[in-house]
Amino acid sequence: MKIKVLFVCHGNICRSPMAESYFTRLVKERGLAQRFTISSAATHTDELGNPPHAGTREMLAREGIPLVPHRARLLTREDGARYDYILGMDGENARYMRRILGECPARIALLLDFTAHPRAIADPWYTGNFDETFADIAEGCAAFLEYLQKEGQI
Repeated sequence: MKIKVLFVCHGNICRSPMAESYFTRLVKERGLAQRFTISSAATHTDELGNPPHAGTREMLAREGIPLVPHRARLLTREDGARYDYILGMDGENARYMRRILGECPARIALLLDFTAHPRAIADPWYTGNFDETFADIAEGCAAFLEYLQKEGQI
């Protein structure tokens, strides 16, 4: 049975597609791709239908990580039943995720909650710092995968 993971950020053009692409490559490198369904979504409608931000595309290209085919989409109530883990990037995301999803069986958390130093992942749309965002996402994805292994889910 596949583990279904949904990464979420404000507009689904910077952080969440970066996390989706990074985590997709990470599980592929470890021979675990067949065990996962991975996607991403937005909590707001600002960017619906748009491709990932140029900064995200450039950052992933610099790191040699293929960008998954992507157009921004909105998080829906149905996602709460469709995914096992719904992982946001900051506290605002978490508030909107809970508002949109309501009561659901999915585990809702922030990506960096799985690290030794839980914190928000800054939005590079505002900071312009895609390097810092990438480093946080890489840390969070590695810690999340380690969590799944420790829990015996993979």
